[in-house]
Amino acid sequence: MIASLFSNPLLFVVWIAAIAVTLTVHEFSHAAVAVLLGDETPRRSGRLTLNPLAHADLLGTTMMLFVGFGWAKPVPFNPYNLRIQRWGSTLVALAGPLSNLALVVVFGLLNRLLISFLGSTNLLSIFCSLVVIASAGLFLFNLIPIPPLDGSKFLLDALSAPQYARTRFLLETQGPLLLLGLIFLDRLTGISVFSALFDGIIGFIARIFQIGF
Repeated sequence: MIASLFSNPLLFVVWIAAIAVTLTVHEFSHAAVAVLLGDETPRRSGRLTLNPLAHADLLGTTMMLFVGFGWAKPVPFNPYNLRIQRWGSTLVALAGPLSNLALVVVFGLLNRLLISFLGSTNLLSIFCSLVVIASAGLFLFNLIPIPPLDGSKFLLDALSAPQYARTRFLLETQGPLLLLGLIFLDRLTGISVFSALFDGIIGFIARIFQIGF
């Protein structure tokens, strides 16, 4: 589905806009929940904003554009400042994927409404469709429990006991390399586990909201 965007410059520009909305809302949600829970670090770092440039990550954003899943620049926060200590980091982490799930529903329903009035080929409908696709991809990708992805925060909070300190250290320091290694191995070997899983679920979502290219 994404490959078809590269042959049309206008559609690719719309895809960039959809990625900007998806990543920005995701990271802003992390920042907003951290601030609501008592930590001002995201605000002081300039991340409590809807400015896409504040959240862009060169590698992660590029992957979103050309692969369909990726990440933005992580929002810094101090877990010791959060009013909820045990699961505060998990709540901050879940805010991002849940915001993308909300975008899927809102823009998916808006797309169905636009199609009924304007058809499926107008740019606004296409934009809504692409926001749904990008948001669904980011939601699914961030559920993987490997740092720095959001799904890892639940795992790390669950391993907060002292006896798991070494495991936590290895995950936090080697997780990004492990994640990139799995992605490249998946691509190079042609196994395409990530693509098959994401394409199947995103295809199901696309059928629900009448998305097609």
